[in-house]
Amino acid sequence: MAYDAPRVRPPTPAPRSRAVPHALTHDDVQAAAERIAGQVRPVAVAPLDLGASGTTSPGRVHAALEFAQFTGSFKARGAANFIAAHREAGTLPEAGVTIASGGNAGLACAWAARAHGVRATVFLPATAPAVKVERLRRYGAEVRLTGSEYAEALAACETYAAESGALASHAYDHPFIAAGAGTLVDEIRAQLPSLDTLVVATGGGGLFAGVATAAHHHGLRTVSAEPEGSRALHAALAAGGPVDVPVDSVAADSLGARRAGQLAYAAAQYDSTRSVLVTDDALTAARHTLWTEHRFAVEHGAATALAALTDPSPGHGYTPAPDETVCVVLCGANTDPATLSH
Repeated sequence: MAYDAPRVRPPTPAPRSRAVPHALTHDDVQAAAERIAGQVRPVAVAPLDLGASGTTSPGRVHAALEFAQFTGSFKARGAANFIAAHREAGTLPEAGVTIASGGNAGLACAWAARAHGVRATVFLPATAPAVKVERLRRYGAEVRLTGSEYAEALAACETYAAESGALASHAYDHPFIAAGAGTLVDEIRAQLPSLDTLVVATGGGGLFAGVATAAHHHGLRTVSAEPEGSRALHAALAAGGPVDVPVDSVAADSLGARRAGQLAYAAAQYDSTRSVLVTDDALTAARHTLWTEHRFAVEHGAATALAALTDPSPGHGYTPAPDETVCVVLCGANTDPATLSH
């Protein structure tokens, strides 16, 4: 649904917040930025001319090109932070690390583990795109395909960790992972001093939790965009806490969490956040536009963020104010290039 336009460039202090349960802090994000400096690619920011495809005036919308990150998604930030933090603490076991993932978090974990000479075992749903499985094996990870949804892969991963002694990472609901994702915000702010609002795609909510935490500290708004068929955070807000939801979306390979993480739910309590839904048709169209008009090759999950500004369906998406500066985070590129023109 469209919300009232936010205040543009709210003054310090940051907007008032409601009571927040166990949550990420801006100090966590700052520590992550120091820890991963030089290990990840600084994000590039580019203007988007939405033209006839959007409802906002050209020149006010920008894209953060995080799909160009190592491993093809923002997940590299959290994974690098997770491995480096445990390396510093001396808590990396002989059995290595393990993670369950729809694909992108597994790729990032395997990449970061390889950089530190650590073994990685990655659990994926059997429905994971072949392109992601292939790349995981190139990073040297042991890949185990389990079940048809992320939740089933997660259960198998937890069992493996308990039996093997491997250090269990998480695709989204871990402070090191979410804090790493939040390091995007200062990089974007440095290039867009007039920034008012960030729009991010949300699955389990690691990206949202990190970005919303950092954005709130700076008095900025964060909009969470989810497919209507995979609405874990939206449902959690309606229910008063994380609940299981059915997963049925073309973006399920990256936004297919059955339940939102506690960190995301906590960050969503800030009154500087919004949660909106988009249709599969809208996110597919946004992905097509990003390719045909801008030559940005992104996965369906990443295009969900742009769809928040372009979905024409009643009760969907987010409508910025005419003078609002918005940055859409395009967070992943692990997709089959053959599908980009469809």
